[in-house]
This record gives sequence, C-alpha cells and structure tokens, in this order.
Amino acid sequence: MSRDGVPVRCPGCGRDHVYVPPAYPCACGAPLAPPIQRGAPPSPITHRTWTDTWVTVRCRSCDLQSQWPQPELGCSCGTVLRVPVRPVTTPSPATPPATTPLAPPAPTTAAPRAPAPPPSAPAGARARGAFRPRTIRTAHDTVTAAALYLVWLGFRELYRAEPRPASGIDLRGRGLVARVDPTTLPASPGAIECLWLHAMTAEACGVHFSLAGYTREALLRADDLWVPLFVLDLAGTPQPVNAAARELVASGP
Repeated sequence: MSRDGVPVRCPGCGRDHVYVPPAYPCACGAPLAPPIQRGAPPSPITHRTWTDTWVTVRCRSCDLQSQWPQPELGCSCGTVLRVPVRPVTTPSPATPPATTPLAPPAPTTAAPRAPAPPPSAPAGARARGAFRPRTIRTAHDTVTAAALYLVWLGFRELYRAEPRPASGIDLRGRGLVARVDPTTLPASPGAIECLWLHAMTAEACGVHFSLAGYTREALLRADDLWVPLFVLDLAGTPQPVNAAARELVASGP
C-alpha cells in the first residue's frame, strides 16, 4: 500500500498539510495503512463517539478485513480533522472487490509502530528511537498514550492519579504535571489556566493533551502562558499544536 503523503487543507484556517497515514502490522504481519480517499475534503471533528472513530481496512496480502483507527490530523489552528478513507467495498486500481465478510479487530500483541520522531532536535538533545504509540480505545488508553509519549520525551518517575482528582491533573512526574482530556469537546481556556496554576505551584512543566483539540481562545491562552499543547489521534500518536509543544519535542524536558 502506498505510503505517499496526501495533501489536506484545513477548512477552518486554510492551512495546507501533507498527511501520511500510519501503518500498523496486520495479523499476517504485513504493514497496513488505511487507504486515504484523495480529493475528498476533510471534516472538522466537533463531536466524537467511540463507534464512529473506526474504519474498515482490507489487507492486500491476506485479504483480511479488520477495524483500524479513523485517520485524523491536528491542525495548528486547533481544529482536529477527520481524513476520509476509501470504503473497502470500492475497488482500488490494483485490488479486486471485497468478497470476504467483515471480521472483528485482529488482536495485537505489540504496540503499533509510528513514523520516526521529529528530526529537528538540536545536537544537545537526548537521542530518541522511534516512538511506539498505544492505540486508543477507551478513556484510560488516552492517559496511557500520553504517559508513554512523555516518557519518550524524557520525563521520568511518572505516575497516574487514580481516581482522577478534581484538579484534572492526570499525570505527575519529576518536573512535570500533565492533563489529559479524553472528552469529545475542545479544551477550554479554563483548562489551560488550571494546568498552568498547578505547574507554577509545583515548579514543574505543565503539558496538556486533548483528543478533540482546542478552542481558539484556549490556543491563545496557552501561547500567552507558554503551555505545550498536544492533540492525540486514535492511534495514540500526539501531535504538537503550538510553539511551546514543538520546542518541548525538539529539546526535551
């Protein structure tokens, strides 16, 4: 399956992106990525349910059909876009029509592989291998995915707050407090300010993760307070959406 980038334009701000769908191993071992429907416009995600965030993908090697995370792209304006996928019943140029029944999701024993980490780290930054995300199927998985990413960035001694405290601080570590929002609504400025206050009190870095993106007001407030913001897709791969987040990815904690 082609791994070429697909041009995607955000309908909210008009920014152009190149989206490369992540590939995960099929049950047969072959790499498999959702076939992006070229030319179809993306749609902003304003409401998210667990049932409509999966797509059917067919493996060309073994012809198995299974469920995979719906491809999503986080724009720097804060909008989370749903990238259209070609229906499995639509023949592709080199693929015959599907004749096998829909199969349930294949069990996976290893975490999905993600693209290589951002290459812009300065010479003094800690060398990192490829980030291995955790597929998100539940709200608990959302916090786990964020924790794995923070460890990959270089934070240590992380622990999860269970049950979730009223402060909304889900993860703490050495020099770190993090909030993970698994809801279907964009994060608000109040959530950013609350995180910033806890970070100031703890003399730590405050990092925010969201599944549904951020309101414009939240983006502006985060820029004022220099709070790193990340958007999580259902594959469990965070994407930085502001300058503070990009700097954290580049230089580490």
